[in-house]
Amino acid sequence: MNFDDDDDETLELEQDEAKEEAKETDSNEDINCVVEPTPVIEKDKAQSETYETDLELEADSEKLFTTGQEDLYIEACKLVGVIPVSYFIRNIEEAHMNLNHHELGPKGTKAIAIALVSNTAITRLELEENWMMEEGILALMQMLHENYYIQELNVSNNHLDYAGAKIITDFLLENTSSLWSIQLAGNNFKDETAHMFYNAFVSNYRIKVLDLSHNAFSEKGGEQLGQMLVLNEGLQTLDLSWNQLHLRGAVSLCYGLRNNTTLKTLNVSWNGFGNEGAQALGDALRINSTLAYLDISNNHMNNEGANKVARGLELNENLKVLKMSQNSLTMEGALALTSSIKRNPKSRLEELNISNVLVTEGFVKQLEGLYHAHPELDVIYGEVVGTISKSVILSSPLKAIKAYVDKKNITVFDFFKEIDHLGTVKMPVGEFRKALTMQTKVPLNRIQIRELIKKLDPDQTGIVDYRVLQEPEYGISPNDRKGNNTTRKNEEEARNKEAYTKVL
Repeated sequence: MNFDDDDDETLELEQDEAKEEAKETDSNEDINCVVEPTPVIEKDKAQSETYETDLELEADSEKLFTTGQEDLYIEACKLVGVIPVSYFIRNIEEAHMNLNHHELGPKGTKAIAIALVSNTAITRLELEENWMMEEGILALMQMLHENYYIQELNVSNNHLDYAGAKIITDFLLENTSSLWSIQLAGNNFKDETAHMFYNAFVSNYRIKVLDLSHNAFSEKGGEQLGQMLVLNEGLQTLDLSWNQLHLRGAVSLCYGLRNNTTLKTLNVSWNGFGNEGAQALGDALRINSTLAYLDISNNHMNNEGANKVARGLELNENLKVLKMSQNSLTMEGALALTSSIKRNPKSRLEELNISNVLVTEGFVKQLEGLYHAHPELDVIYGEVVGTISKSVILSSPLKAIKAYVDKKNITVFDFFKEIDHLGTVKMPVGEFRKALTMQTKVPLNRIQIRELIKKLDPDQTGIVDYRVLQEPEYGISPNDRKGNNTTRKNEEEARNKEAYTKVL
């Protein structure tokens, strides 16, 4: 009887162990299912393989990681049959690679692309005017599928045409590269390519800077690009200058501008907007709250168009730079624009460029009142009617400041630190102009201030960095500074000693 009980217990134990093993097996199968790649990942992988670059295969993928950058490039040149570019070899470890105007051609571009597949140093690549054509741009896009270090690319003026636009936009559609700036000016892109850019930039949010200037987009292309602006959520700078957008393209683009919330810089100069385009632009400026820089120079606008733009300026609270030169404006148009700024207490405009407009002395006097309300503003106009045209030699603003700081035994840099209410060494142009206008230590007129801003912001970034004005070129000599430092140190120690004595 006991044996039977033992047998039953043994049987139950074996059954329990079998169940536990089954549970463990099921659990392991579940884990395997979790870590197994999903169909979506497999699809992405397959898609990546369909775009597999022949650059690696031609250059031998093992060499990409075992051969030095220079040797790899030389091998690539032998492979495609071109002469190596010595500049590329010398600067292959630099962050900025400028190969503009090197006549690389399609094959030379391909050799560069092969060498860049594994390069981790270059972040800015310039290849303007190299006749790369379809074969060359294909090699570059294939390279960018592997290289995640290049962030800025310039392939302007390379005869890319329709085929090149297709290759580039297909790549941008994937939205996977590290590129945030791409320059595509002068590549004969026409209206039939506009829908490609529309499709690419509706989904691409990585590209912040896009240059499509000097192409052949007309009204139909402008309509597509305007619709793109409605949906795009990445672009901050767009250059469409020197196209042929005209009326319908201008209206569509301005409609996109009304709805866009990311664009800060827009250049649509030389596009034939006309007064109808000016109307659409004025309506957009009343609503848009992000655009800070707008260039509408040479757009066949007259005083009527200026009045329509002015109505937008009356309500706009964000625009800082408006360029309207080379339009058919007279004093009437100039007054409409400046009056709109005067009526807008929240205007942030820092530069109004109407440099081809002849003005009167009365207009110049009226500007003084406007400057009083908006000291950060600079209106750039043409000659003053009724005055004798002669070149006026003005003293250099830096020389005037230098004369003052020499008397005070300080540096030019110290002078700017004193007027910098932001407490930084980098100031927005408007704030810098305002600070120089309101300070009374060194009287400077607006022409001198304008000259100084050009010197300190040569690339027109909108930011003045006055660190370049540090010694020794613009300040007191190092020996004098050493003496000053000693004096200041002694004075500080004396103050500390006095404070300590009071505490005791």
